[in-house]
Amino acid sequence: MNSINKIYLNIAQIQKIVSSDLENVNNIIIENIGNEVPMISELSQHILASGGKRIRPIITLLTSKLCDYKGENHLSLAACIEFIHTATLLHDDVIDESKLRRGVATANDLFGNKTSVLVGDFLFSRSFELMVANGSKRILEVLSSTSSTIAKGEVLQLSTINNCSTSEETYINIIKSKTASLFGAAAEISAILSEKNKNIQNALLTYGQKLGIAFQLTDDALDYIGSESLGKDIGDDFKEGKITLPIIICLRNANKEEILFWNKTIEDLKQTDQDLTKALSLIKKHQAIEETLSLANQYCSEAINALDVFPHSETKLALESLAKLAVNRVK
Repeated sequence: MNSINKIYLNIAQIQKIVSSDLENVNNIIIENIGNEVPMISELSQHILASGGKRIRPIITLLTSKLCDYKGENHLSLAACIEFIHTATLLHDDVIDESKLRRGVATANDLFGNKTSVLVGDFLFSRSFELMVANGSKRILEVLSSTSSTIAKGEVLQLSTINNCSTSEETYINIIKSKTASLFGAAAEISAILSEKNKNIQNALLTYGQKLGIAFQLTDDALDYIGSESLGKDIGDDFKEGKITLPIIICLRNANKEEILFWNKTIEDLKQTDQDLTKALSLIKKHQAIEETLSLANQYCSEAINALDVFPHSETKLALESLAKLAVNRVK
């Protein structure tokens, strides 16, 4: 079927395909959080219930189904993926000093930075316990390496904050490390678990990585045009001095006056109430949102193309639809 005329699924239809597995994953998550330490349980439940769609574990469940996996180890691995993701969210919000995530108060705002960091560490530890219990050395290697890559990406991003000389290459490398690596691992481990050949493993790894890049590029564009799904105010990245692709595009095309503006507002973080309006006008002038979303759609297409090694099925359509949904969140 021509992809232009293909009818893709919405998130509810995608979730329905793995609804039983997803319920089991949620039970595993709750069971492994436990209630021995009330603060851990309370904080973990807060962030896990704050509106996320479980995209990453859904990828593991769908790709396991795509690979005809017949066991149950994919359930604990999907929970492991969600624990890693949740732990990174806790740490990210502390680093970014965020107050809101998806319109809900962040854990660090409610419980404090120290508690958020320690609970994030707890969730990382739980994820490794689930990895070890799975018994696959190769999957343990993939997920432990992914956790390390995410941490390195976070450190790399710290060096770009308030840094107008950040290149597009560096920015993409940060996305690959912080976001795409976990998407990639979520898909790849299903092929390993199902004992598929290297070609299948690489195809699913590529699918996840490309999807992750498309997802983050779209997030960074939405920061300047708004999205109900993000629960953020327009221009939060600008106010924090974050360098993302829309700003990089503007800097690439800037005249001397514009460079001075970006240096003042991003590097020196000296902003007035009117500066966001000016930033938005420069982003519009240089068509930075259009270029960012165009690149996101390119990665979306590459993600879908990576699935060509599989025959058509409802599960494959669901994975293709996830890629489309990642870039179609614009109002």
